[in-house]
Formats: sequence, structure tokens, C-alpha cells
Amino acid sequence: MKMKLRKSVLFLLMTAVLAPIVLYTNNLGTYYTSPSSRNEFLEEVSSFTFGGEIRPLNILPQESSAILKEPLGAVYSDNSIQSVLNYSDDSIRENSRITRQLTEESLSTSDGNKQDVDRNPIRLLVTDTVHEARTDGESSKKIELAGGKGSDEAKIDPEKENNSQNPEHILVNSSGGKETKHVQHSYRRSTKNSRREQGKTTTEKENEPTILLDARVRHLKDQLIRSKVYLSLSSTRNNPHFIRELRLRMKEVLRAIGDATKDSELPKNANEKLKAMERTLAKGKQIQDDCAAVVKKLRAMLHSSEEQLQAHKKQTLFLTHLTAKTVPKGLHCLPLRLSTEFFMLNSSRRHFPNEEKLIDPKLYHYALFSDNILAAAVVVNSTITHAKDPSNHVFHIVTDRLNYAAMKMWFLANPPGKATIQVQNVEEFTWLNSSYSPVLKQLGSSSMIDYYFKTHRVESDPNLKFRNPKYLSIMNHLRFYLPEIFPKLNKVLFLDDDIVVQKDLTALWSLDLKGKVIGVIETCRDSFHRFDRYLNFSNPLISKIFEPHACGWAFGMNIFDLKEWRKQNITDVYHRWQNLNHDRLLWKLGTLPPGLITFWNHTFTLDKSWHVLGLGYNPNVPQKEIERAAVIHYNGNLKPWLEISISKFRNYWAKYVDYNHLYLRECNINP
Repeated sequence: MKMKLRKSVLFLLMTAVLAPIVLYTNNLGTYYTSPSSRNEFLEEVSSFTFGGEIRPLNILPQESSAILKEPLGAVYSDNSIQSVLNYSDDSIRENSRITRQLTEESLSTSDGNKQDVDRNPIRLLVTDTVHEARTDGESSKKIELAGGKGSDEAKIDPEKENNSQNPEHILVNSSGGKETKHVQHSYRRSTKNSRREQGKTTTEKENEPTILLDARVRHLKDQLIRSKVYLSLSSTRNNPHFIRELRLRMKEVLRAIGDATKDSELPKNANEKLKAMERTLAKGKQIQDDCAAVVKKLRAMLHSSEEQLQAHKKQTLFLTHLTAKTVPKGLHCLPLRLSTEFFMLNSSRRHFPNEEKLIDPKLYHYALFSDNILAAAVVVNSTITHAKDPSNHVFHIVTDRLNYAAMKMWFLANPPGKATIQVQNVEEFTWLNSSYSPVLKQLGSSSMIDYYFKTHRVESDPNLKFRNPKYLSIMNHLRFYLPEIFPKLNKVLFLDDDIVVQKDLTALWSLDLKGKVIGVIETCRDSFHRFDRYLNFSNPLISKIFEPHACGWAFGMNIFDLKEWRKQNITDVYHRWQNLNHDRLLWKLGTLPPGLITFWNHTFTLDKSWHVLGLGYNPNVPQKEIERAAVIHYNGNLKPWLEISISKFRNYWAKYVDYNHLYLRECNINP
């Protein structure tokens, strides 16, 4: 009887495993085409007939088990069942494929049906068989025995029942046939342990004390501060022996510190000096044990130090601005040397070739207003170096009367290849006078001159930037008169003399400015370089028209559409606002504030890679931005031709200067 029962169970299990597979593979193409055909497929499988009885196969997600009531993952442990598990490799791979298809099919069911599918013992049997074949030989896994006395069913621990749905939980039948071994992988546990160990290691590293490289240097300096406190207290000053010893120790500590910034730079006897000073300070503490007096003295010293720091900052700022305004000796020598050479030339040799190109609107025209010969030479040289066809480029340089001969002589002696050069004297612009230009009238007023040159003024401007005499020069305001300077041109690229060109710029002339007058690079970042930084929004003339948080932009490299300029009469707009600002209540001096106002709603934003700013004041300009920029701009006080320039940015400018040139060597101009 027992043998018959075993055979029946074996037959039932084999039928339950093989029948759905056959039905599934034969009807897959038919029943998978629509939801209705899928339901028909499920109904056929659910009513499988065996021995005259209709028994449900517990594989459908919408039906619960009525016959197979074994716990999830339970498998009969008779020896005859071992043949079911020992499939050939081909059968295992086929079952694995079918299992994946069944899994995909079951995932499309509802959440309520998902649990029944996961608890299906037939599907679990196939899955466990595949996992058993794949994990054969992994003897390092933990094996637990389950089962009761005289029972053919394997009993599962309730705490591990939830883990049975995990493919890492595998059931293995024993060779004895009466007990089932549970193999539980320790992968997740080991992963958690490793993560926990990593977390501990990270915490330990964070909790480790930071080793200071200047700990003893700081300690010695602190001792000097405490010594100064004891020198100023009345109780310790009355002890001449202690004061004499303290002064001696202070000299020793000062000598030990020297210029050291790290402990490794201290002398070998520094530790002895530190200990000797500590002993002396301990004596002072015994003499003066009033902590309140010491605290009061330290506060006074702190206040005095802060005042000294502010004074030094102001002095540094003043000296920096003074250096920026001052012409270096070499740059003062160069125009004198060139002027001498120019006036020695024959008059027939004082003219540039290709003058017919100066008014050709089809060429690429540059406007450069400068009194710095070396700076202008770098702008021209760097532009020509990267130009695809230098013969189509025309440079219009305007300078003052003092530097006109020298500027002309430089480019006569150093012609820029096939490019065309024109040097003009601003004094020859007869149309530019105080009756036409409001700014020229203001620059010549007595109040403006007094603002710059009367040294005993009481109400000095706290911002020294606006005290720079360059704002007195009309050269700085010529950018607002481009249509008058170039009446026959349609587009002009304006360049400052503190820029370096790194790429070909001809693409700027083909840009469609969409009816705007000027192409600009916006400079606003967070709250910086917005309109309220340059204009006085407490004045209703400003606040009624402009937006305080509007994004600012920069001069330095700007493409101008002169046809639109003339059409929209931009010069009159500039004159009107300059007349309104005769008392400097709308903005301070300079060209950017009136530029923001004059070209309000007339700007076309260019890509930032065209123009990178900040090399004259910001040492943190990213290297990548500099390298991919078409133009780099040394705006700020730290110009590249000054000794105070930022050293790591200087070579971008210096490589376009020939320091072996005769005139530069005679004027001692070195890199």
C-alpha cells in the first residue's frame, strides 16, 4: 500500500510538472495574442483531469490551493522523487527558460494574485531545481535539517517562511529520503557585515584627530601673546627679575620661530625654548592670578589688532590703485624712444599701405582705443595669429596726441603681416567737442578736476576705483561714438586693450543680432554684476525705467551693428542720460553704467565662450574656461604688463610680446 501511494505521488508530481509546460509551449503563440485568449489558456490548465476527477493545478494566480496544502517550499522526500530533481543539463536550461516566461506572465497580474503565484509549489520546484544545479558544489552554505518523527513532510520554520520566496533560499533533498536540507545563502548577511565594517572604518577615520603641521608654531606664537599680556600688567611689571627673564624668553622664542610656518621648519632646540617659556609663564601666573585683568587686557589687544588690520587693508587698497594708475618705467620709455624714431623718418615713409581697405564694409573691422603701445600690439598680434585670412582684417587704432607718433611708429616698424592698420589721433576729430558731447563738457569742468586733483578734500570717495584719472580721458568714451568715427561701416568689433585673442573671430560678423545693436556677454552671477550694483535706484529716474536685478554685461569684446545704431539713434539716448547725470547722482564715473542704460533692451547675448573675464582680479578663473575662450580679458587692476599681475595668467599675454625686440631691450622691458 505504501509503495502504491509513493508511485501515485510520483506520477502526480511528474504530470503536474510536465503537463503545464507542454500546454504552455503548444498554445503560447495562440493564447498570448489577446487578453481573452490568455484567459482561455488559464481555464484549460485549471481543469486538468486525472483518474476521472477534476483536480486544479496550483499554478494559476487567481485560484487557491485546495489539494496541495503543504507549506511553501515543501517537497516529498522519498527516494523516488530524486529522479525528478536530477534532470539533464538540457532539461534544466529549458525549464529555466520556461520559468522566466512564467515569471514575466505572472508579473502582469494584480498585487493580490502575486502572492498566490509566489507560493506555487510546482513553480518553486522548477526554480529550486535550477538553483540547485547552479549552486552545486557550494558547500560553504549553511544547511539546516527540517522534519518530524515518522513524517514524510518537511516542516519549515515560520521565521524562515518569508525567505522561501527568495531565490537564494534553496531546498535540497537528502539521500536518506526522510529529511530535507535547507540551504540559506549568506550573501546578504556578508554584504551587510561588509557595509557595517566600512561604516565603522569611515567613522573611525572621521573621529581620528587631525594632525596639524604647525601645532608647535602656533603654540609658540600663543606664548608670545601671553607674554605681552604679562608685560603690560602692573603686578608683573613691578617684578624686575620676572620681567627680565620674560623678555629673554621672548627673544629666544622669536629667534626659534623666525620665518617658520610649519613644525618641520623649526630648529631642533625649539621644543626646549617652548618648555622654558612655559615655566616662565607659570611664574607670571603665580604673580598675577587675577583672570579678569588678563581677559580685559586680551580684549584691548584684540581691538587694537583689528584696527591695525583695517588700516593695513586701506593702505594696501590705496597702493594697489596707485600702482594700477602708474605707468611702469619701461612703458614710459617706449613711447619716447618710438617718437624719436618717428620724427626722424622721411614724411613719405609715415603712411600705412592698403588705405583703400579702411572703408570697405565687406572686410572685418576692429576698433581699438588705447594709449598703451605694448597692449595694443598684443591685441593686434594675437588677433592676426589666429585669423584664417589676415588680409581681410582691418584694425582702426585711435590714441591721444601724446602717443600718436609712437603708436604709428611701432606698427610701421612692426607691420601685422597682410592685415591693414590705421592709427588716428583723437584730437583730429573736430566734430567731437564740448558743444556736441555732454561728457566732454563734464570732463573739463572745474568740479570734475577738483574731484581728482584736490588732495585736501575732506569728503573723499570711499571707492578709490572711481578716482582713477582714466575716467577723465575722452578715450574711454569713444565707444559711444562709433557711427561717427566709422560712417561708412556697417559692423565693427570693439576690443579693449587689455584682452588677448585666442581664436578666429570672423564668425562674429555673420551673427544675426536680431535687430539688436550690441552683442554682449552677460556677467551676472547670483547677486553680483546686476543693475543695482552700478546704478542709483533710490533716484526715481532710474527706478521707474530699469529693473534692479537685471543682468549686467561687460565691455571688452563687443560686436556692434552700426546700421541699427543709426536707425535707433542710440547716440542721442547716450547724450540725454549724460545730461541727466551732470551731478553724478544717477551713477558714478565710468563707461559701463551709461552703457547699461544706453543699450537697455538693445543687447544680444553671446555665448560665454566668446569672452572670459576676470583675469585682472580673480585668480580662480577656471583653466578650462580660459583655454576654450575666444577672448580672455584682464579687466581689473592687475594688468598683465604690471608687476602686480596674477603670475599664472601672465603668460597668456606675454607670449605675444617679442622681448628680444630692440626697442624693448633698450627700455629694459622684460618678461
